[in-house]
Amino acid sequence: MDDVRIARAALSRLFEPMDGVGTALVEVLGPVEALRIAVGEVTPPAALTAVAAGTEGAHSGPGRQGSASRDASASLQTALERWRPRVAHLAPERDLETIARFGGRLVIPEDGEWPEGLSDLGIDAPLCLWVRGEEPLPDTRKSVAIVGSRDATGYGLSVAGELAKGLADRGITVVSGGAYGIDGQAHRGALASAARSLPTIAVMAGGADRYYPSGHEDLLREIARRGLVVSEVPPGSAPTKHRFLKRNRLIAALSSATVVVEARWRSGALSTARRAADLGRNVAAVPGSVYSANSAGCHALLRDGATCVVDEKEVYELLAPAGEGLVEDPQGPPAPHDGLSLVDLAVLEALPMRRGAEVERLAVVAGLSEAEVRAGLGRLALEGLCERTDEGWRRTKRG
Repeated sequence: MDDVRIARAALSRLFEPMDGVGTALVEVLGPVEALRIAVGEVTPPAALTAVAAGTEGAHSGPGRQGSASRDASASLQTALERWRPRVAHLAPERDLETIARFGGRLVIPEDGEWPEGLSDLGIDAPLCLWVRGEEPLPDTRKSVAIVGSRDATGYGLSVAGELAKGLADRGITVVSGGAYGIDGQAHRGALASAARSLPTIAVMAGGADRYYPSGHEDLLREIARRGLVVSEVPPGSAPTKHRFLKRNRLIAALSSATVVVEARWRSGALSTARRAADLGRNVAAVPGSVYSANSAGCHALLRDGATCVVDEKEVYELLAPAGEGLVEDPQGPPAPHDGLSLVDLAVLEALPMRRGAEVERLAVVAGLSEAEVRAGLGRLALEGLCERTDEGWRRTKRG
């Protein structure tokens, strides 16, 4: 297991996230042998054939297998050239010592705590996760991603914080990206919960040892202390733009549902939502003002079929087992006339409040026959909505 862990640590520095050739190499040959080939120690022809079969054979007909093998071999040669400049800088043992010094560890697919939800990413699954924090990674079914714009409005920040705290109070882990705006507020809301479960996970685009953005250093320190800070790239790695985009798939895969609180048309939060939808996960959005550009992306998601949510109860309903956590339709206090038939309602509305009226007069006002009025008065009297006086029939105070 130590050899496998060291190999995956090295490969995570050698390969960029979502390196399809590298991932296929690991899947076909295993991390130890894949590392030997990736660094140029061995280049057996059999390995090229195996990788070709693993990456192309499943999508090729019998007449294409030879072409698939040549194409995969060429792709591997190109990848070897791409990886070569980093080979001299590999120091997996040092990286493992670094993450341990920060109170963390390397979690690999061979570990029991590896989240099963990551396997849904297929060829885009991470090779490993560099994790800061003491708690084990949670079950994907008990995690929800809350994401949104960096330039959030006061409305968005308020909703994000309330959603996160409410979910954390219910034992749900809130997953987000540690950025300014909605992400940061989601983390803060989860940390405000007094629940004993893991409150929140921050998925970083750079190394787990780097607090980015720097303005969230105190927040990320608290997340590392009480929750988890996670990254697929090794310690010291820079949070480049393309790594931010690739990081979004991890937020989606680590969660059973993704909630977008605020998002502009081109917000990165929308890419997380799209990834979640591709994985078959629940996608929800919080509605905002039709005049707010910050909610334009949310409204687009709702138009495309995302679930509309306004509080943590409705979010919890998305991931609770069937029949549990169902939200009742909001109802006000019952009115006395609720459930009355149209005839009885017409008689009630014809009744005066003070002076009484005879059946003949009520029939004229209600537009009903005298027989219908008499029957209606009897039913209304049983409900306590009308009464007979010396002057005739009238409403009671309850009616």
